[in-house]
Amino acid sequence: MSLPPATPIATPTPAPPTPRQGRLFLPMFIAAWFGINIATSAVVGAAIPKTFAFLGDATKEVDLSIVTAIGGIVVIVITPLFGRLSDRTMSRFGMRRPWIVAGAVIGFVGVVVLAFSSTLWPIVLGWAIVQAGFGAANAAVHALLAEQIPTRIRARVAGLASASGSVALIAGTQIIAALPNDARWLWFMVPGTIGAVLTGALAFGLRDIVRTTRPPSLDWRAIVSTYWLSPRDSPDFLWAFLCRMFVTMSVFTVATYLLFFIIDRLGVPKEEASGVQATALVVFTIGGLLTNVLFGWISDRTGRRKTIVWISCACSVAGLLVAMFAPDTSIFLVGLALVGAAQGAYVSVDIALKTEVLPHHRDAGKDLGIVALSYQVPQLVSPIIAVPLLAIGGSGANYTALFAGAIVFGVLGGLAVLPIRSVK
Repeated sequence: MSLPPATPIATPTPAPPTPRQGRLFLPMFIAAWFGINIATSAVVGAAIPKTFAFLGDATKEVDLSIVTAIGGIVVIVITPLFGRLSDRTMSRFGMRRPWIVAGAVIGFVGVVVLAFSSTLWPIVLGWAIVQAGFGAANAAVHALLAEQIPTRIRARVAGLASASGSVALIAGTQIIAALPNDARWLWFMVPGTIGAVLTGALAFGLRDIVRTTRPPSLDWRAIVSTYWLSPRDSPDFLWAFLCRMFVTMSVFTVATYLLFFIIDRLGVPKEEASGVQATALVVFTIGGLLTNVLFGWISDRTGRRKTIVWISCACSVAGLLVAMFAPDTSIFLVGLALVGAAQGAYVSVDIALKTEVLPHHRDAGKDLGIVALSYQVPQLVSPIIAVPLLAIGGSGANYTALFAGAIVFGVLGGLAVLPIRSVK
């Protein structure tokens, strides 16, 4: 299979010409988004927690917090940097394609390490490699959203992409639940292989942009600026960043420990808990799919993003309250359905909103790398906050305190979008 031709451009320019993509680009773009998510979200959301539940029940919450926090540090460091480096890439294969391919390969290496690890620190190493590899691919794929997707359909495409991410999580969790409990290596290799193949395949459907002039040299000041956008110069970007960060912290705080909640709070045996977790994610995902594409279409037709964010944050808080006080699995699933519907509405407009408050589209990889931090910082911060919340009371994990923290984050996310002025 040959690579499609790349379109050379002279850089820097305020608005680089965008090559016309083929018919397969959009399906492959959505598939790559699915692939990155099944190889990351399903692994950290299902395979790693299940591993700790079977290896060391007494320390599982702390072990999982260590893994997610260190993985969060890795992805926080590499995502904006790799986004900026992809903006500067002068390969004859294009600016984004090399990062997509290399990221898929490196991420798969990390999956192999995870598959054959049975103690904490090798698992930490494997997850860090997965984050570095698929984080590089993710930075390039996010840049394509701003470069290759027209504004008139961006919210709908972003909605479909985020929906594919939700489907990836549920598919990966269902796969892991269906695999034998005594074949732990398959919990990682199956979703990891699917993710690497679908992510790398995007390179064959992309007509990439090729730089024809060398960018200015990258000094230490420029490297540091990779992780910074001035709040004074880009206030709307800052508020959009904070909105996404708090909303993600709200969901991530609960999702990370979902399997343990099912075991410890709902009383499901660990041998059966993966199946209940998969059901919970089905409910969450169905709720999201019902609202995702619908609100993306409404947003594109009306031009309104902020109103949908307010509604989604309010519904998410309501769902978390229901889940927090749920006396049994059925009521808990109702709460998750509300949270899922809220998240579907939110993500349908969130990515589109952020592309519209970018300071410069010519630095889309770098700026969207910073955007990506808004849902990667929670991977570091949420576990750090969760450990003391779970320890409140000293007699077992305090999941009520954990959910209360998630609710506070949801409220802060809804408030953060209010000051944005450039988007309705």
